[in-house]
Amino acid sequence: MTTMLSSDLPLTKIGRGKVRDIYAVDDDRLLLLTTDRISAFDVVMGETIPMKGAVLTQISAYWFNKLEGIVPHHMISADTDEIIAAVPALKPHRAEILGRAMLSRRTTVFPIECVIRGYLSGSAWKEYAGSGTLAGEKLKAGLVESEKLEPAIFSPATKAETGHDENITIAKMREAVGDETAYTLESMTRAIYTLGEELAREQGIIIADTKFEFGRDKDGRIILIDEVMTPDSSRFWAVDTYKPGQPQASFDKQPLRDYLDIERRAGRWNGDAPPPPLPASVVDATSKRYLEAYRRVTGTELKI
Repeated sequence: MTTMLSSDLPLTKIGRGKVRDIYAVDDDRLLLLTTDRISAFDVVMGETIPMKGAVLTQISAYWFNKLEGIVPHHMISADTDEIIAAVPALKPHRAEILGRAMLSRRTTVFPIECVIRGYLSGSAWKEYAGSGTLAGEKLKAGLVESEKLEPAIFSPATKAETGHDENITIAKMREAVGDETAYTLESMTRAIYTLGEELAREQGIIIADTKFEFGRDKDGRIILIDEVMTPDSSRFWAVDTYKPGQPQASFDKQPLRDYLDIERRAGRWNGDAPPPPLPASVVDATSKRYLEAYRRVTGTELKI
């Protein structure tokens, strides 16, 4: 399978994120193409990670299928041949889109990241350790790093074009989208996370936290969009090595982060773009982590 840093398809490109290229198919449909780009510490690397785009697309497709009947979502198909049948202009580009493309319904996207935290980690732990709060809301005293939060905490954030999203209070979210929509977004977020956390745990993965995006479709329905419970949008830990009271090893880009940390400490990288070149061993180890995440989550090997 060819790796992809950037795409050039015979459709109108309407967006480019750190990882995804977004194309308009028509007034009702989009093509989301997940490249093999990878970012760490908010910097996009110059190298590609083989199979990463397919892993992210197919994990999302796995979850969208599991969520049928629980929440509506935007996926029409992540099967390459079905997509080509629906969009014949893509036929000459089958090798490029293989496994990494998703045909989706268009929506008006809410300007909110719906973050849910089942465990106290990352930026949430830093805030709590400093002030005993999360997004300004007081949490109970005595929690330790990586502790399970019961119930899970819904912690919305504003969507940032660059850099980190900013945590906001639920009150601020209500101001942005209205009370009824805020309630619906939180309810849907909790329903998705509850299902995902339970199914992933059975496969040996803890989804410590994750974030979802939602949009309103042409019929006015609020539906789940973008990616779902992937290693890029979630914090994955291994059940068998989890130990509260300390940081946990991340299940996705840990080899990449470890290498970049070494480069920073050695004074060879200042943390800004351009990043240092990645050794083949780091690229290979990171690719294997993504494939292992797919295998763990779905219980099967990725077949493209």
